[in-house]
Amino acid sequence: MFTGLIETICIVKSVSRAGDSMVLTIDLAKLADESRTGDSIAINGTCLTIAKLQSGLASFDVSAETLAKSTLGKLKPSSEVNIERSLKATDRFGGHFVLGHVDGTATVKAIDKSGEFANIKFAATTKLLEAMVVKGSVAVDGISLTIATLDINSFGVSVIPETLKRTTLGKAKIGDYVNIETDIIVKTIKRQLDKILPKQQTLTAERLRQLGY
Repeated sequence: MFTGLIETICIVKSVSRAGDSMVLTIDLAKLADESRTGDSIAINGTCLTIAKLQSGLASFDVSAETLAKSTLGKLKPSSEVNIERSLKATDRFGGHFVLGHVDGTATVKAIDKSGEFANIKFAATTKLLEAMVVKGSVAVDGISLTIATLDINSFGVSVIPETLKRTTLGKAKIGDYVNIETDIIVKTIKRQLDKILPKQQTLTAERLRQLGY
């Protein structure tokens, strides 16, 4: 499990496609000494396992499912990626519950700079947006962010200077694709409500009270 607090940005060294899968090799730099084969690492929010580690270079096997759901297939040598190692039981818990299981992708729709801050809007599918709530959490390329705005085809976040400096969002451009993982708590509640409520029934505050929420 992860928190969405990015530790560092690393560089892709090589990408090797083999049929519908891929081997991704990344220079872990200063994190290499504290990593080992079998460790789980979130790369742009996608949980992968170190298959090989040599001279600071970590190789990861990427499945067809992961390539279909994420942006990892768009990576190339010299690409920058957000890196977070899995959470230790003794670590302080910041951010939010991030599993590293990407739900889909979104595209950068607008970037509004305000001093050192940035308001970024992402275009996303209805399926992704239905699992979001304003002031709730979302992982964008593995970064834990708070949803500031939400409409029928997009959501927006306000990004602080520290996050822009420490993550790839600082270099984001309109049209860029990003990985999205919606909040597991929201997804779980929505799934249970979908089972309880008739398809044609509208979810209202009164109906939630009737259901015990």
